[in-house]
Amino acid sequence: MKKLNIQSSGRPDNFQTPKEAIDVLIPFLKKNWIIWECAWGKGNLFRFLNEKGFDVIGSDRELDFLTNQKECDCIITNPPYSIKDKFLERCYNLKKPFALLMPLTALEGKKRGSLYRKHGIQLIIPNKRINFETPSGKGSSSWFQTAWFCWNLNLPKDMMFVDLEVKPNLAQG
Repeated sequence: MKKLNIQSSGRPDNFQTPKEAIDVLIPFLKKNWIIWECAWGKGNLFRFLNEKGFDVIGSDRELDFLTNQKECDCIITNPPYSIKDKFLERCYNLKKPFALLMPLTALEGKKRGSLYRKHGIQLIIPNKRINFETPSGKGSSSWFQTAWFCWNLNLPKDMMFVDLEVKPNLAQG
């Protein structure tokens, strides 16, 4: 297992991904893929994917993702929402399958709409809001609905509605 040493930026759009959010995506990922997790934060996605047997590489520097390229087969991340347009455009430009966990409002907007029309998009939409870990370190059900915005994962449908199974975390007490 790779060692992870990341410091959180504490930004207001720093929403750490819980395990149940990645569980709905796992069935659509290929086990032999090298996954680039390019917005590590505290490393939740890295850790959960690694526990499921995936080879994961990445970084926590937005500039690294936006200006460099790593050898990978797929990009999976929960990008900083304040720069989601840049992440989305970069993913399309890299021409790698991707899944970005973003608010459903990311369907709105001229630039994103243009990208979706040009390249296509598929959504995995959980049946409830995700309980993200917030910058304060506490879990909180978000005030917005999120979905996995996917491209080239060959989902069986363009819009997939899935059950989000929240398991109690005994460590949180």
